[in-house]
Amino acid sequence: MATPTDPLRRALLASVAALPLAAAAHGPQAHGTPSHRAAPPEQKPWGIAGDPARVSRTVEIRMGDDMRFRPDRLTVREGETLRLRVVNRGRVMHELVLGTPEELAAHAELMKKHPGMEHDEPYMAHVPPGRRGELIWHFNRPGDFAFACLIAGHFEAGMVGRIRVEPAAQEKTP
Repeated sequence: MATPTDPLRRALLASVAALPLAAAAHGPQAHGTPSHRAAPPEQKPWGIAGDPARVSRTVEIRMGDDMRFRPDRLTVREGETLRLRVVNRGRVMHELVLGTPEELAAHAELMKKHPGMEHDEPYMAHVPPGRRGELIWHFNRPGDFAFACLIAGHFEAGMVGRIRVEPAAQEKTP
């Protein structure tokens, strides 16, 4: 004997039965592979995610448990794309995050309140002890910017560096 909920039950079962087909239609490739459409890079005041094919130079930045970056100052020409190779020579997790001094300070405060917060942006490299990571960044805006380790306590201990992006050379008119 049919009950008033039978049509609802049938619709629910039909939608559940279709789930494997929908998942298979997505394809067997993992996210981030060429078949997956990634969100376009987001313009930030300090630049935009870079194209690995357009890297003009690689800069190695070392981090240590003395809460310092080496080098802690970089000069970049507007329009340059850098590969920042970040090496953790310490015994604890460190990271390198690009940004404005104000945004980095605000993010550091947030990290103190939520020390286990996970995030993954193209302007961040989280590097376990004894390992290395990298990020590729296109510096398309001139100005004074910064990089820092925002793990709770590291920023406050002075784990900060500076980046000066010099304006692209202006063409001189005769």
